Amino acid sequence: MTPIVPQPLTAAAFAPFGDVMDCSGDADMIINQGLCGRFHDRAKMEFGTGQAGISLFNATPRAFPYALEMMERHPLGSQAFIPMTQHPFLVIVARDKDGAPGTPNAFMTSPGQGVNYHRNVWHGVLTPLHAPGLFAVVDRIGDGNNLQEYWFDTPRVVAPA
Repeated sequence: MTPIVPQPLTAAAFAPFGDVMDCSGDADMIINQGLCGRFHDRAKMEFGTGQAGISLFNATPRAFPYALEMMERHPLGSQAFIPMTQHPFLVIVARDKDGAPGTPNAFMTSPGQGVNYHRNVWHGVLTPLHAPGLFAVVDRIGDGNNLQEYWFDTPRVVAPA
């Protein structure tokens, strides 16, 4: 099986799956006595009947080649991952194909980039490549099953070119 090669994370390439959150371009406004640029409303957060919650994740770093064994999605709300370090991390997403992930796409973030997976988008698990794997996560908190998992019969391999 041909390995999935991670591409640089760009807003245009990631648009079908969610939002790239970063401080690229000019700030939307300058605040705090002119000493802080505010990059306003960088993600489309969806919470349905629940509410927004902020959690902290401390994930074990992974390495290449990475075995993609499963993907998940959240049908009731979006999920944003904001790194609390300047290390890049691996992002894997796929379009839906008849209720299962289609062909996976892999992206490598740049330092300072976070992602927001739109509601119902198939994605890999949190995959930091360096310790510590600290992230702030904004997602839906509430009743109902907001997690669907899909396990591949044969793991897919993700590796740089």
